[in-house]
Amino acid sequence: MRPVDTDTLATRSRNELLQRNEVFESFFKAEAPRLAEACREMSRRFLAGGRLLAFGNGSAATDAQHVSVEFVHPVIVGKRALPALDLGPAFEARLPVVLKPQDMVMGFAFPQSDPAVERALAAANERGALTFALTGEAGDYSFGLPHDDPFVAQEVFEVLYHMLWETVHVYFEHRE
Repeated sequence: MRPVDTDTLATRSRNELLQRNEVFESFFKAEAPRLAEACREMSRRFLAGGRLLAFGNGSAATDAQHVSVEFVHPVIVGKRALPALDLGPAFEARLPVVLKPQDMVMGFAFPQSDPAVERALAAANERGALTFALTGEAGDYSFGLPHDDPFVAQEVFEVLYHMLWETVHVYFEHRE
């Protein structure tokens, strides 16, 4: 086994972090107006009794679980818990049973869209729900992979749903 050159590793780590920062900056600069619009609508729907319903296939199922916990169990003291539910692997069967028109539905699929996720999002959209596709095309707000590296893309999406949570609360605090 070769000895590790810490200077080389430090340079590599720094360069990779700078590249990730460029991806984040580019993605959020392009998407900021749409995300603000989405958060405004999400806050209206939560105030009208809507819930966030999330699901995903494969490794993306963990993001559905994460975003659900994020909304139900706020990490910032004083922020309200918001109703959210991960629909689990049987999401196609569960969604029609629990969906209300004021709900928000978030479907996750990596590294590309998934037919089951797309079908569920399309069905939710037809029933009046606000829909998010990460990745895919069937959502009111659809997002493709922001980077070829699935780990970087997943990191961007994780920041995206943290930002959604935070910005929804900003709209609560500054209602029109």
